[in-house]
Parts: sequence; C-alpha cells; structure tokens
Amino acid sequence: MTNTIPDPTLDRLLRHMAWANAQLVDRLLEQPIETLALTAPRNEWSAGRILAHILNAAQGYTTRLEGVPRPPNVEPPASTEELADLGARLADYDARLRRQATEPDVLVSHPDPARGSDLRSTVLAQMIHHATEHRAQIAAALATNGNDAIDLDALDLWEYAEAEGQGQ
Repeated sequence: MTNTIPDPTLDRLLRHMAWANAQLVDRLLEQPIETLALTAPRNEWSAGRILAHILNAAQGYTTRLEGVPRPPNVEPPASTEELADLGARLADYDARLRRQATEPDVLVSHPDPARGSDLRSTVLAQMIHHATEHRAQIAAALATNGNDAIDLDALDLWEYAEAEGQGQ
C-alpha cells in the first residue's frame, strides 16, 4: 500500500530543490544567452551543458523510479526559448520526483544491471544533492567570468522558507 504522506523532511528538501532549480532558470533567463557558454577554470562543461545535465539526470532518476523508459538526453539550450523549455521540463521532472517520495522505500533496480539496486530514498537524496552541486557549478562558471547573477545564498533553504511563508 502506498503511503500518500511523505516524510516531511524529504518532502521539504524535494520542494526546495524544485524551487531552487526554477529560481536558477529564471535568473539565467534574465542573462544574455551567451552566458550559458561560460565555464569555470579547469572545467570544460559550460553553464548550459551543466544545466542540461541537471535535466538529463532528473529524467534518469525519475524514469528509474517510475520504471519507464528514459527519454533521450537533451542538449544544452542555445536560445532563450530552449532555456525556458528546459526549465519547464525540469519543473515537471522535479514534481514527478516529489511524487516518488510517497512510494514505498524499496530497492529500485538501475537500468544497467551491473550497477545493482538502491533504495528509493537513496535515489531521491542523490538527486537533491546532485542538483545542489551542479547549481553551485553553474554559479561558479558565471562568477569566475565576472557575472554574479546566481547568488547561492538566495537559493538556500532559509530563502526558500521565506518564499514558502515559513520563515521568520
């Protein structure tokens, strides 16, 4: 039987992840599209490629948990329209991931049998951390090139609590 009430901490972290991802995309939409080509020193991945990777990972984690085929990977956005579409798709996958928190915490097989199985909660926690790490990489790529559009402190849980109306 499915527990429709998720763990409150996990649910809050998943809501925060979705909010922070949306905030990141919104801030990037305010920048010239060329901003997505910026990289950090010693990192060949551009901000746009990292953002596409966040979506590709969300697709992979979600479809793994849902037991459905994974769609093809997306390419980095090359226009404002593609960036907005990526943001909408990411929001959809983030919502689907959140729904997975109400499912039983059972072992879920990896599509590659050599990689074994993980608990549903492990996959969800990994997605949360994965998105956080890559939002930081995007902020670093911009900041090392003199663009401070992504303020990570404005994307933290304290700011999310304020945005959600549950802060001080």
